[in-house]
Amino acid sequence: MSNSADSTSRPSRRFKPVRLLTGGVFALAGLIFWTSFNTAHGTNIRTDDSMLRLSDLIQERSRKNADLDESAAAVRSRVDTLAGRDNGNSAAQKKKLADLAAAAGTEKVSGPGLTVTLTDAPPNATARIPGVPQPQPNDLVIHQQDLQAVVNALWQGGAKGIQVMDQRLISTSAVRCVGNTLILQGRVYSPPYKVTAVGDRGALRKAVDASPSIQNYLQYVNAYGLGWKVDQHEAVTLPGYSGTVDLHYAKPVT
Repeated sequence: MSNSADSTSRPSRRFKPVRLLTGGVFALAGLIFWTSFNTAHGTNIRTDDSMLRLSDLIQERSRKNADLDESAAAVRSRVDTLAGRDNGNSAAQKKKLADLAAAAGTEKVSGPGLTVTLTDAPPNATARIPGVPQPQPNDLVIHQQDLQAVVNALWQGGAKGIQVMDQRLISTSAVRCVGNTLILQGRVYSPPYKVTAVGDRGALRKAVDASPSIQNYLQYVNAYGLGWKVDQHEAVTLPGYSGTVDLHYAKPVT
């Protein structure tokens, strides 16, 4: 049908694109407002009890994981005892197994060492050095890279074993922070964070002092009051790792 015939049959009134866009924006805004109201139900979303319930759930799971770790450690000890009694290994084979267990971190290790403690700054902290800008919230808390820097430096210094909080680290351990909490091997921790290593104290301290990442962290310690403390031990004992050593995500190449 031609344009001329169409214009005579009905009014040629069309909506302009701008009007359509404006109507769509108002409609979308109304939908968002209604959805937000329906979700909040008149309560403060930031202080909703559901967030508290989630926090309680995380803490409860963390406690259960700790209990399971203790049970697994007891069972592993019994299995190792029975295996050592019944398998008839020679003295050389038993020594080799003991060396492998020590290298894997499943056996306790004792000796001289040191503990590094990192702590958040007070939430109302201000700049402590003239000319330094006032801190942002992220400047006042321990970050994942800060803990990783300490752990890496201690390994670099020849640590025979490392424990973060109350857990022994092994080759598959991952130090991860979510918000202002540490998640380590299924358990949740809050600051202050303690990292303990067994090894030559002089070599460990030298490696810590030489770490560029730790030097950067110490600038925030001086500027805003983040916590930093190094304690040396004549003798300290780290427990053996008691969790599973199976790889869940990586697979060996065959």
